[in-house]
Amino acid sequence: MKVLFVAGDPKPERWTQPIQELLPEAEIVTWAPNGDPVHADYAIVWRPPAELFTREPHLKAIFNLGAGVDGLMSLPELPADLTLVRLEDAGMSVQMAEHVVHQLLEISRNMQVYRAQQAQHQWQLHRPIKRSEWPIGVMGMGQIGARVASTLASLDYQVNGWARSEHSLAGVTTFAGPDGLTPFLQASRVLVNTLPLTDDTRDLINYDLLSQLQPDSVVINVGRGEHLVEDDLLKALDDGRVARASLDVFRQEPLPADHPFWQHPNIIVTPHISARSLRESTLEQITAKIRAHAQGETITGVVDRSRGY
Repeated sequence: MKVLFVAGDPKPERWTQPIQELLPEAEIVTWAPNGDPVHADYAIVWRPPAELFTREPHLKAIFNLGAGVDGLMSLPELPADLTLVRLEDAGMSVQMAEHVVHQLLEISRNMQVYRAQQAQHQWQLHRPIKRSEWPIGVMGMGQIGARVASTLASLDYQVNGWARSEHSLAGVTTFAGPDGLTPFLQASRVLVNTLPLTDDTRDLINYDLLSQLQPDSVVINVGRGEHLVEDDLLKALDDGRVARASLDVFRQEPLPADHPFWQHPNIIVTPHISARSLRESTLEQITAKIRAHAQGETITGVVDRSRGY
C-alpha cells in the first residue's frame, strides 16, 4: 500500500513520520511538485494541486486534513468516482464550542465596557444579563454545530438549531429546510454559523436573512467566509439591523489590511483560529480509516457529492 502526502507543508516530516509510525505496513511518499507518478493507492491532502488527479489516476480514496471539502469539490480535475473522506471532529468541535461561548460572553456581558473601565481605574457594576434575552440560533447541525448548540444549551441559553434535514438534539429546538429558516431566524437574536460551504449555502447570510433576526442581533461566523455577503453585513450594521459581529472566517484570507472589517467598531476579527485540527488525533483517525478501507471495511466521513459534504 502506498500513501501520498500532499499538503504543501515546508516540513512534511512533521506529518509523514507519525503517519509511517501509525501505518508501518504502508510506504509513505511526499508529493513533489515536478515529480513523477508514484502510483499511490491513497492520498492525504490539504488544498492539493489540480495535477494530483491527472498524475495519480489510480487513487482509491483521498483523505482531507479538514472537515470542509469545498476546496476539493471545486477542482474540475477531481474524478467523479473518487471517494472523498472528510475529517470528523479530531478535537475541533470542543474548540469551536469554546470559541463561540467566548465570543458570545464577550458581547452579551459587555466585557469591552469593563476593560474600558479598568483603563480608567473605574469600579462600576452593570446589570447582569437575562439569558431569556439572548436566544441563540445555530446554523448547521453536524458534529461541530451540534457540539456548539449542546454547549450553549448546557449554559441555560435558549438554543435553536437549523439544518437542511431534520435533526433532534436534547435541549435544542430544531428547524429544518427552507420552510424552517424564517421561523428559526425570528426566534433567534444571536446567529452562529457552522454550516458547510455548498452551492446552496454560499451567500446565504445576506441582508434579507439578517433582517429576520431579532432586534440588536449578533452574528458569529465560524463556518466559511463565502457564507457571508460582506457588504450586506456592513449595511445591516450601519442600519442597526445587526448590533455586533464576530468573524473568524473570510472570503479572502489573510484578510486584506485595507478591509473595512478591521476598523469597524462593532466587528471582532480573529484569524481563522476558532478550531484547529489536532495533528495526533487527525492522523490517528485518517490512518485507521485508510487501513479499514484497504481491508474492505466500511468507513465514516465519506463525502456525499450531491450534498457537498
